[in-house]
Amino acid sequence: MKMEKKNIDWANLSFGYMPTDLRFVANYKDGKWDEGTLTGEATVQMSECAGVLQYSQSCFEGLKAYTTEDGRIVMFRPDLNGERMENSCKRLEMPVFPKEKFIKAVEAVVKANEAWVPPYGSGATLYIRPFMFASGPVIGVKPSDEYQMRIFCTPVGPYFKGGAKPITIRVCDFDRAAPNGTGHIKAGLNYAMSLHAIVDAHKAGFDENMYLDAVTRTKVEETGGANFIFVTKDGKVVTPKSNSILPSITRRSLMYVAKEVLGLEAEEREIDFEEVKDFAECGLCGTAAVISPVGKINDHGKEICFPSGMEKMGPVIQKLYDTLTGIQMGRITPPEGWIYEIK
Repeated sequence: MKMEKKNIDWANLSFGYMPTDLRFVANYKDGKWDEGTLTGEATVQMSECAGVLQYSQSCFEGLKAYTTEDGRIVMFRPDLNGERMENSCKRLEMPVFPKEKFIKAVEAVVKANEAWVPPYGSGATLYIRPFMFASGPVIGVKPSDEYQMRIFCTPVGPYFKGGAKPITIRVCDFDRAAPNGTGHIKAGLNYAMSLHAIVDAHKAGFDENMYLDAVTRTKVEETGGANFIFVTKDGKVVTPKSNSILPSITRRSLMYVAKEVLGLEAEEREIDFEEVKDFAECGLCGTAAVISPVGKINDHGKEICFPSGMEKMGPVIQKLYDTLTGIQMGRITPPEGWIYEIK
């Protein structure tokens, strides 16, 4: 029997945190993970000397559950989130929480909070946040011996209220990640490092930062929380290739959609900043918004204005957005293995 939906004004939800009924918690101690359990307790208690508090040993993921047009509750490619979290753990010397257990735990959380999954057509979705942190005491600089894995979910409104209006970004003077650093994993510390730059950008009237590579400062990398996707004037979809950017699941899916579903030319390659002025469209892609269109980029006072303008998404980015959201919402037949149904 399906749970009755919570009495929430779904259409007016913001993109923010709202505690739901249950979350998953597992603990790593004495070299192994326990079975994990669902709990109603939304607070975390730990040592003042916990590794996460001393040396920021933590990583996280973000994915969503949706109600499809025919009323099913589904997730989008959770196996890739599980894989990426495994890679984050390995790089941060944290114990791997296996992908198979990850998917089961995420599914259990969604099932337990079914009443919080927004209805189809409301514009809202259920955002799922798996995260792991060092919970054991550490005073010398070394990995902790104890960890906690948690997964909570919260209903969120659309990232853009009133449609996806193109944003204005600036070329940033700060570096996001070093070439052999942690830019390719979803470590909390990457986001901590970007906070000053984003606050500074907002103060200056910009929506986001464009980070260039830290070595030559000539190649496009990503923003603080999203990957870039560009469209050339002859309709080719291109995205930056770099070892220091996060392998976005949304971006990988959009590139597949471009090539295999829409029959467009699509390429992942190094992108010189010099090329950007010649592109027709620009977007930022990620789980929260799928694609945020970019109308202009400010390079230290010099403006690059995309032909797609400041009023709406460009035609190719709009097509990519419509196709991917159509797959996620069950309106378009998905590639095999992309949609995971909660039963």
